[in-house]
Amino acid sequence: MSGNPSRELVVELGERSYPIYIGEGLLAGFGRTAEKHGLPKKSPILVVTDEKIAPLYLERVVASLREAGYEAASHVIESGEQAKRLEVLGDVVTTALETGLDRDSTIVALGGGVVGDLAGFAAASYMRGVRFVQAPTTILAHDSSVGGKVAVNHPLAKNIIGAFHQPEFVLYDTETLRSLPAREVRSGLAEVAKHGLIKDRAFALWCDENAEKLLALDPEALAYALYVGCGVKARVVSQDEREGGLRAILNLGHTIGHALEAVAGYGELTHGEAISIGMCGSARLAEKLGVAKEPVYGPTRKLLAKLGLPVALPAHFDTDAIMEAMMHDKKFRGGQMVFVLPQEIGAVDIAKGIASTLVRDVVESLKQGESE
Repeated sequence: MSGNPSRELVVELGERSYPIYIGEGLLAGFGRTAEKHGLPKKSPILVVTDEKIAPLYLERVVASLREAGYEAASHVIESGEQAKRLEVLGDVVTTALETGLDRDSTIVALGGGVVGDLAGFAAASYMRGVRFVQAPTTILAHDSSVGGKVAVNHPLAKNIIGAFHQPEFVLYDTETLRSLPAREVRSGLAEVAKHGLIKDRAFALWCDENAEKLLALDPEALAYALYVGCGVKARVVSQDEREGGLRAILNLGHTIGHALEAVAGYGELTHGEAISIGMCGSARLAEKLGVAKEPVYGPTRKLLAKLGLPVALPAHFDTDAIMEAMMHDKKFRGGQMVFVLPQEIGAVDIAKGIASTLVRDVVESLKQGESE
């Protein structure tokens, strides 16, 4: 464990408030943290992880739990977005039953956003809800591990089968980020930048100025970025847990982004790459609609490009298929297209009733990679 101090944030939800711990080497003390939060020892704990993370960190977590007096079992899923499907969920539930999980048990998600979403939905639905802990191991998961949104995909739509299920705590060991492939680092930084773009102009500018340090996983820069990004998410969730209004601003770039993931078959583009393109689309749409009070497309594109993210849509993507996928998105309501649009860097608004013809024009412009 390094000398860098750990940081703590709280998601304020009354009796269901929970902390986010951020620091190096935290997994080694997982069992002690579980004790601190009163996770019952009389019932088994199931650690869900994927085949890439399991060889790196699973034994560390299981050993820490057992050292603290817990009975701990594990279930390893395949890696990648394709694992977020009902068949894999069924396998997790089978292991939970075979392990003897009961209503006082806890399911731990050790991994990235896919593991967190899948394990979280298993926890939300198993015996109508058991305790849940998030132990994210990717940069991207600094966003998905906070807020309690858990889900699996359907072939026609992303995250369409889901629930709200808040964790007992989030334990974010930044040491795990050193094992990430460069593409996953870049993908995660898309959501880091998003938090600045929606609600913290100074942080967005800081990300632009510190892009090289973030890409190089500089410990101090990364810890600061994750702390600020999680802080934005925590404040928004504290004000709007179930996406009744304000929380929807966290979906900047996601209307187009989720459609791109669905069209790509949850494989060709990472989540962060799709959201990056989607945020460029939202910025361009905001300028076309006159919602933006200042230029937003150019600065958004510049920031994301500096972070090594795609800012144009691959030409072979079918526009009709993208538009169709947007119609299946949860943000498509009452026959209207709903978008989060930047008013300026660091401030967004939710726009409803946007003409699909205009959205189609923006998608086409993204294919051409227009820079102005």
